[in-house]
Amino acid sequence: MVNRDLGYVGYFDRESCDLDEFKVLTSQSLSADAVPHAASVEKNIPIYDMQALRPVLDQPDTRRALLAEWAWVLDKSAGVIALKGAYADTSAIDRATEIFRQIIDEERQSGAGEGDHFAASGANDRIWNALQKQCLRDPEGFALYFGNTAVAAACEAWLGPYYQVTAQINQVRPGGKAQQAHRDYHLGFQNADCAARYPAHAHLVTAALTLQGAIAHCDMPLESGPTKLLPFSQLYPAGYLAFHDAAHRGYFEDTYVQLPLAKGDAVFFNPALFHAAGENSSADIHRMANLLQISSAFGRAMEALDRRAMSQAVFPSLIALTQRGDLTGAELDAAIAAIAEGYPFPTNLDTDPPIGGNAPESQADILRQAVSERWSEAQLVAALSALQTRQAA
Repeated sequence: MVNRDLGYVGYFDRESCDLDEFKVLTSQSLSADAVPHAASVEKNIPIYDMQALRPVLDQPDTRRALLAEWAWVLDKSAGVIALKGAYADTSAIDRATEIFRQIIDEERQSGAGEGDHFAASGANDRIWNALQKQCLRDPEGFALYFGNTAVAAACEAWLGPYYQVTAQINQVRPGGKAQQAHRDYHLGFQNADCAARYPAHAHLVTAALTLQGAIAHCDMPLESGPTKLLPFSQLYPAGYLAFHDAAHRGYFEDTYVQLPLAKGDAVFFNPALFHAAGENSSADIHRMANLLQISSAFGRAMEALDRRAMSQAVFPSLIALTQRGDLTGAELDAAIAAIAEGYPFPTNLDTDPPIGGNAPESQADILRQAVSERWSEAQLVAALSALQTRQAA
């Protein structure tokens, strides 16, 4: 049991799951006055017009105010933000979609990529480790896709700098069934008995370690089954146990909301928000979303990626794109954040000591310097190899 008089001290158990408390929390309303940067509030979800807000991201003071608003929504309010037109130019989306369809076809033929967290095998198409696969197959397209300042700003708003991006493609075919309500990684991937072994404060902390996002790769009207969301449900302390409970799931089904999305829109939400993919009742829409799972520098990402190989593969494209003016400085930083390890720990401080500060240089620092100084590929390979040796020695 949890002693609420002392704060959330102790452990949550099934008796901690109070449906009435859940109903009260999720019956709140978000006022437009509370989100001044939002173009509108629909179904308690603030909608941000990124065409209008891109200049806001370019100025430090206005950028910080916008990111603070997003963080407040994700933490204390609705728990979800929608970025309309996150991709002003959807050609990067189309290019990535073609790559993902090639991978889906190849993995389907080989029998790979069939597992899924919540859907029966074969019920949809899932690409695990899509970030690395996309990067190695189409480095230039990858750089253009993740050289997106709106996506990077959403990540930074919740996680701060040095976050790490992973991604999984999910394509739900016509007739694809809905998921059950759930929370996400970390504790959302544990069964109820295992989650109950973690102390209450860990339940409250875990959501701060991850941000969930979805980039729409096609238009998603309601009949295609965009994600079902229950605003304010991330505020429910015992939610990592409660989402396993039939009564809480039933209430979710009675009260969830959905937003239609256009290709190039993005949605980001607190991983503790109760949510579920919707049923695709359309006749001909193959609903594809790139599901981003962005991890804090202070947490463990779900997937192990070869970011050194990714850095080396994308480096020539970063040089070419910046030389042509196709990536601004901010877009380059956003791309590098998705490619390279920005956090320099853990490392061996005997062989990789901090010089001129409290931390040694990171993979991202090296890649950024290599692009800025127009290194050769051989120089970058040597520098990344030396870093790996220092960290592992």
